[in-house]
Amino acid sequence: MASPIFEVDNLRAHYLTRFGQRIQAVDGVSFSLEPGEILGIAGESGSGKTTLVSACMGLYIPPLHLSGGDVRIDGKSIIGMDVETNRRDILGKQISMIPQGALNSLNPTRKVKDLASDMIRSHDDMADKKEIYSRLRGRFQKLGMPGEEVLNAYPVQLPAGMKQRVVIGISTLLDPRVVIADEPTSALDVSTQKAVIRLLFELMDQGIIGSMLFITHELPLLRHVSNNIAVMYAGEFVEVGKTEQVIFDPRQPYTKALMGSMLSAEAGQRGRKPIAIEGAPPNLAHPMHGCRFAERCPTMRPACEGNQQVLRVVEHRQVRCQYAE
Repeated sequence: MASPIFEVDNLRAHYLTRFGQRIQAVDGVSFSLEPGEILGIAGESGSGKTTLVSACMGLYIPPLHLSGGDVRIDGKSIIGMDVETNRRDILGKQISMIPQGALNSLNPTRKVKDLASDMIRSHDDMADKKEIYSRLRGRFQKLGMPGEEVLNAYPVQLPAGMKQRVVIGISTLLDPRVVIADEPTSALDVSTQKAVIRLLFELMDQGIIGSMLFITHELPLLRHVSNNIAVMYAGEFVEVGKTEQVIFDPRQPYTKALMGSMLSAEAGQRGRKPIAIEGAPPNLAHPMHGCRFAERCPTMRPACEGNQQVLRVVEHRQVRCQYAE
């Protein structure tokens, strides 16, 4: 078995409000990525996914703070690294991100070639201008984009699908070991979603990307993307397993509810109406006791509210529920 490229060990991150209130947004998350692996992380809004992204990249910008744990890339910890070292040695080169709301992440007043050049110059200020443009043309053509035409365009001149490809192209210019794709297909139509996913696969096949985290709130989508899935709720992983297991045979009540709330053509769900998950996620500013999903769980038992749940092995996957079978 290959050594992991990326390791997250008991990572905990919190926000501090201006009144000194502590909100534990990520609480004890652990996982690893092997070369060529795609881990999908799914959960509804407010589950902690985007905070996890920032924490995994070492971006602790107040009010976000590290509570504990470790993040390692090729065995080297990035925790405690100063901002400039992290920017120069890690971000873009070792770990890169395709941002949420990528269609709005490009400066509309600058040409694509200038935006892409900034990525290279931020890590190599001695790079020659002609050499940079030649490199950009080659990379964009390799990704199926007409190099000169796209590079000389302003973002507002490009259709949504091409704009998304540009964002992915810029994010992967330095051949990062790990890419964190934070809901890269949101706000896209189905055909454009497929094109974006196909592009990400091509980047991995070509060795441009080493491994990937794919963040989404659309759990069924991950059947076509990831090798493994981690379902996140209220700052914790509640089920972790192979993609086929989690999609077709979920064992944790929240995972079942999340699948049931989605419109999906997956096996066994055709003709079924989606069922909303009643209630709302817990307030993470309050101390957590017992199962965090208990108040919304249709199979909740009295012991659930008082017994803290831990991840345990159930049918070859990890499940955070003492009653899961």
